[in-house]
Amino acid sequence: MTSPLPSLLRSFAGFLLIVIAFQDVTGHPAVTTFKAKAKKTTWHASARSRSASKRSTGITAKATRSSAHSVKMTKSVKTTASAKKVAARSNVVVMPLLGKRDAHVAVLDRKLSGCVYYLASGHGGPDPGAVGHAGKSLLAEDEYAYDVTIRLARVLLQHGASVYMLVQDPNDGIRDGALLPIDYDEVAYPNQAISHHQTTRLRQTTTAVNQQFARHKGYQRFVTLHVDSRSKGQAVDVFFYHHPGSKAGQKLAQHIHRKFQTNYKRYRPARPYCGRVSSRSSLYVVKNSHAPTVFIELGNIQNQLDQRRFLLADNRQALANWLYQGLASDYHTR
Repeated sequence: MTSPLPSLLRSFAGFLLIVIAFQDVTGHPAVTTFKAKAKKTTWHASARSRSASKRSTGITAKATRSSAHSVKMTKSVKTTASAKKVAARSNVVVMPLLGKRDAHVAVLDRKLSGCVYYLASGHGGPDPGAVGHAGKSLLAEDEYAYDVTIRLARVLLQHGASVYMLVQDPNDGIRDGALLPIDYDEVAYPNQAISHHQTTRLRQTTTAVNQQFARHKGYQRFVTLHVDSRSKGQAVDVFFYHHPGSKAGQKLAQHIHRKFQTNYKRYRPARPYCGRVSSRSSLYVVKNSHAPTVFIELGNIQNQLDQRRFLLADNRQALANWLYQGLASDYHTR
């Protein structure tokens, strides 16, 4: 009689694939990406572990011939654990700006290896940007745009990219609260006080981008995130601007836009997505940045429906994940 075990294992494996696929489309970083690349990204860990296993086999053999068997076995376990820790550290990027909890980022794969991204959240420092209200609480554009931006930075690092945060808050990190307190301690890259003067502040950003753009080679993109301010009754979807003379900027915006269309159809099928892509030469950073640039408005900070898009931490993470999907699509179809 044939054993039922192989068929059971195949059924269980199929169930896991279904679960993984479901997790992959629920707004979280792709589990399937990690699974597909696990052998490659943890190769050093596996190789070191195998070496450690050989050493432990020798130690165990010696221990069998001695009276100190338990002591030798303990040494073997410690050797293997140490090798795994060394290997694990080689696949971790440290970014203190993410906050103490999230500063150590595990690199899941190298899909974006060689890519350089410049990320800027709107306003910051002395300028909170647009301000909305949730009950008696104030909602500042720079705080919510920053949290989505820093989350996007983490996802990009997870996939092997190089990331420059052009607006930096030394102590916020990734925050999970709905009401993000307003502060004024953000600085401009690399560590400059953010100017009170709007044009000077914008020039700080573009100068930093252009200096690094000249130093790096290959695929480089600039993403700047904002929250719009309109009348309370006007709900808007996420929309995108690019420079009319930049084909690469237009393509970048279109790829991200398409990912938002796809995700809206998947998660909000009863509601059409009305976000758009358009050119805008009057935006200072779009006009003056050498890297292909996309300027993104995440919603209307005055509108209660739009506020849900960035008040909930899970939604801010979903925005970051969808932005990553669009950026990855643009890179892989270049």
